[in-house]
Amino acid sequence: MTTISPVWLHIHAWFRSAMCGIGLAIALSSTGCQGVYNGQTLPSPWYISDDIQYFPPGTEFKLAREAAAQKAYKADLQAAQAGQ
Repeated sequence: MTTISPVWLHIHAWFRSAMCGIGLAIALSSTGCQGVYNGQTLPSPWYISDDIQYFPPGTEFKLAREAAAQKAYKADLQAAQAGQ
């Protein structure tokens, strides 16, 4: 049975630690750092080169069709009551 020298074990342990450290550094640097804190989305390192989403301004009142339908319904009711 052959024995492994303590020097080789030391080199092997150092090499394994170095490879784990390099792998961890690569994994952490490739994930970005965008996060949500207290309901606020903070930017990632790539926010300058990110594509911009543009939402054109819409109407101030979001339920315009529903309000128009209710107004027409009330007008129909009033016309029906006046025609009795």
